[in-house]
Amino acid sequence: MLLVSTVQPVYFWLVVLIVCLIAEAATTQLVTLWFAAGSIGALFAAYAGLGWAGQLGIFLVLSFLLLFLLRPLFGGVLRPRQDKTNADRILGQTAVVIQAIDNRQGTGQIRLMGQVWTARSTQEEEIAAGETVVVREISGVKAMVERAQEDGGNGS
Repeated sequence: MLLVSTVQPVYFWLVVLIVCLIAEAATTQLVTLWFAAGSIGALFAAYAGLGWAGQLGIFLVLSFLLLFLLRPLFGGVLRPRQDKTNADRILGQTAVVIQAIDNRQGTGQIRLMGQVWTARSTQEEEIAAGETVVVREISGVKAMVERAQEDGGNGS
């Protein structure tokens, strides 16, 4: 507390405010914003002549009160909603191979939900036309597929 006793309280809380705002600007996660608000309360307390213990108490109470009461309200800002795209809805769906899938040749197409998709195998295996596959992921504009379990790995 030697350093604190030699610094004017108003300037100390002003520095804390600036440091918290810079840290908040760098992270944008609403972590130090509440402590910046607490330092404003402590700054006013220091300006009013309240002692260090009172200033620190106001800083801590105001900071944590705002953190626990207001942060949940800003949850949507922290976690933007991720909308599913039309491509996401084909994940896990079964499809029929309409052009043989050969990763080495760079060929392959599937028909799924009435649409034709370029397809590649996740297993690095050739899959013949007419076989049933399951879409496991989307890579760019290609459906990454593997043989459906019902086929047992046999061609049709």
